[in-house]
Amino acid sequence: MSKKFKLLFALISISLCLGLMSNTYSRYVADASGDINLAFSKWQLLVNNTDITTSSSSNIEFTPVMEENANVKNDTVAPSSTGYFDINIDPNNVEVSFIYTITLSVLNENIPDLMITRYAILPTDYIEGDPLDFITLTENTISNELIFDNETPDFSFNQISIRIYFEWFEGDGELMDDESDTAVGNDATINGTTLDLSANIKFEQKL
Repeated sequence: MSKKFKLLFALISISLCLGLMSNTYSRYVADASGDINLAFSKWQLLVNNTDITTSSSSNIEFTPVMEENANVKNDTVAPSSTGYFDINIDPNNVEVSFIYTITLSVLNENIPDLMITRYAILPTDYIEGDPLDFITLTENTISNELIFDNETPDFSFNQISIRIYFEWFEGDGELMDDESDTAVGNDATINGTTLDLSANIKFEQKL
């Protein structure tokens, strides 16, 4: 066998060995990718028909209702006046349990006898004039938690209506005398001062 033939044979043998080794160490390889899609829980709260979740802070006007007093002009405030305002919370577009806290205050510092006294949760079938179960306010704070029920598509009610009562107290234990009461009336005549109440409402997801 010539040297050229031996060399050619050797090269062919090495090529076959490399090919066999390559086949021996090969493996199946595949690649795939996919998307995972899961909806976020909804969080949209309406307070008196205003969406408060579109910004970090919202200002809402609550409309007071003055109860009739034969000795006081309608829709005005004087010693012995009583009234209320409603806070309506609509959680229909919320899909988590949450806690709401309402902090109430009277901004008329010169009228210490003007106070927020009690509140009631209006039943869903409430008709104006129906008797209510009142809760006395001691710290001017209302707090409650609403638990989301996964057995139903939402909170199973359209809105929560909280009626908050205030009064210009007259009687034993009042802090203002007749002269102080009169000074408030005179100030309203001259400067047009008004009754100012504040309700700060905070909503927080329950973890």
